[in-house]
Amino acid sequence: MAFAGVAILCLLLLSVSGIVLARRRGGDGLVYGGTGMVCAVLTVWAALRLAGGGVDEVVLPLGLPWLPAHLRADALSAFFLMVVNFTGATASLYGWGYGRAHHAGHGPEPGPVLPLYPLFLAGMNLVLLANDAFVFLVSWEFMSLASWLLVLANHREEGTGRAARIYLIMAGFGTACLLLAFGLLAGGSGDYSFAGIRAHVPTALAGALGVGLVLLGAGSKAGLVPLHIWLPLAHPAAPSHVSALMSGVMTKVAVYAIIRVTFDLIGEPVWWWGGAMLVTGAVTAVMGILYALMQDDLKRLLAYSTVENIGVIVIALGMALVFKAAHVPVIAALALSAALLHIVNHSLFKSLLFFGAGAVLSATGSRDLGRMGGLIHTMPVTAFLMLVGAAAISSLPPLNGFVGEWLLFQAILNGPTLPQWILKILIAVVGAAVALAAALAGACFVRAYGTAFLGRARSPAMETAREVNWAMRWAMAVPALLCVVLGVMPTPLLRLVEPAARLLVEAGPFDGRAYQPWFWLAPTSAVGNSYNGLVFLVAIAAVSAVLGLGIHRWASDRVRRSIPWGCGFTEPDPAGVTQYTPSSFGQPIRRAFGATVFRARDTVEMPEPGDVRPARLTVRMIDPAWAWLADPLVRLVNRAADAIDEIQFLTIRQYLSLMFFALVALLVLVAAIQQWH
Repeated sequence: MAFAGVAILCLLLLSVSGIVLARRRGGDGLVYGGTGMVCAVLTVWAALRLAGGGVDEVVLPLGLPWLPAHLRADALSAFFLMVVNFTGATASLYGWGYGRAHHAGHGPEPGPVLPLYPLFLAGMNLVLLANDAFVFLVSWEFMSLASWLLVLANHREEGTGRAARIYLIMAGFGTACLLLAFGLLAGGSGDYSFAGIRAHVPTALAGALGVGLVLLGAGSKAGLVPLHIWLPLAHPAAPSHVSALMSGVMTKVAVYAIIRVTFDLIGEPVWWWGGAMLVTGAVTAVMGILYALMQDDLKRLLAYSTVENIGVIVIALGMALVFKAAHVPVIAALALSAALLHIVNHSLFKSLLFFGAGAVLSATGSRDLGRMGGLIHTMPVTAFLMLVGAAAISSLPPLNGFVGEWLLFQAILNGPTLPQWILKILIAVVGAAVALAAALAGACFVRAYGTAFLGRARSPAMETAREVNWAMRWAMAVPALLCVVLGVMPTPLLRLVEPAARLLVEAGPFDGRAYQPWFWLAPTSAVGNSYNGLVFLVAIAAVSAVLGLGIHRWASDRVRRSIPWGCGFTEPDPAGVTQYTPSSFGQPIRRAFGATVFRARDTVEMPEPGDVRPARLTVRMIDPAWAWLADPLVRLVNRAADAIDEIQFLTIRQYLSLMFFALVALLVLVAAIQQWH
């Protein structure tokens, strides 16, 4: 624990030094280099603690006089520390390269992020080590404010101010919900340490309200629908390495809060808590990927994709909770392991994809898919690494995304063993939703990758783009390599995270089974469902080799060259108007789902006969969360504010009457509460 404390102190010192070094030559290298080294060391430390198990607690004489700071490192916090700091290390390398690209005149201005970047990482680490409500909430605010200032880094760009304002409102809402949740779960004892909250058994009503408030508070940070409205605004507004941290790991810190409360602090779960999480996760997964399919902004698409993946993780957590409530610990451990594995997977491929989007932005100055195309010719390394990330997030075998969802389906297939009929039906529906979301994710990233990297350049900036520097390429290559390794050999990672599952559900996914070789994954049945990533890899390589040899052996050797996606046209077409656009790809899905869910409307403006202007297609969509929740809430708050504003213009007699009736109402309320008790 002392080691982690020293590391966090180093991050705080790097934050202070960032103020001094921000405008000095080589200052960004010192700050990003130091931050990356601290994160790398913390990653190794957390992995060793996770493998070794055990709990380390410390009480520091900091904070309020009657409430010292409690810190704790157990298997769950060690797992999340490993995830956060590994992404922090790669993001630091990328951030340094991002700054170099800007100084070389190839990238956007990263903004004043240097002092805030280590501060953001220190806040996330402190949340994961907190062992009382006070330290947890202070660290949570620390993390939220640092990330809010990072969103504001490019404040001169259009839309950044609105994104930061909405993010700040949602962050405040989330903290208020978590504050109420901890107050309810601690009861009247006044002991807000996590040990005291564990010892207190809440009433059924307090427990249900506590779970609901945590889902609202942490769910708003994670991006659960309909509280996701800040993600597609804030994530694209931040610099790309900060976007990778916010999307790849800050949302996981929120998932950590959900797991810590629902599996650890609140005591024995009730089955319908898991049912509520299943419904919330299914709606989040499907809505998130549907909206991602209709985005033309690459970073907004990735932000909505994060919403979908958070939904999948929450579904796995709901499965674990219902099996834990039904006293089936091995299946609960299987579902929880699926959630933890997907957390690792998402942190890898989402950081890779945000790094790739940043590389494209740095090289071309655009995030608009409608202006891209043909980047595979000018940015081949980035194109290959983005292909790995797109395949992994689409859950294609033998990559890591497939393994996480395969484990989740193994838990879903055990749904009929539950005693509640409503859960049996609900889990079948949720399984169909997960399958739909996975299929739509494949379509979404085929659309994104195809329009950005394949075909022809749609603007001169795409034709003159150049590959990004080595630091940015290595920062993308490391997570891409791990996406392949964890897809082929998932068992070592599952065994590494097993202490975290055992801590929360008192079982592991391999309990009762003989040891399996590294490449073989069969957690619940020796003869039933199983997965071997190496077999997939060898089979794909063998089929590809046979097809390649066959084509070279028997196909015609006459070389034919033509313009890709020319639709029969052979003349040069720099604008690429004959190619499929992102809107063209998304049109079938938009018409199938968007007309009802998103109120999507297509408007075509046709020029008059003889007018040489091109026709124009305009697509208008509405996010239901804005239409049905945020906008009515804003109108309600504005009306309440206007009503309160009128109070300042009352007469003395009206003020006295108001105070008298308020006092009477308060006395009646107190009497009613006493009578109820």
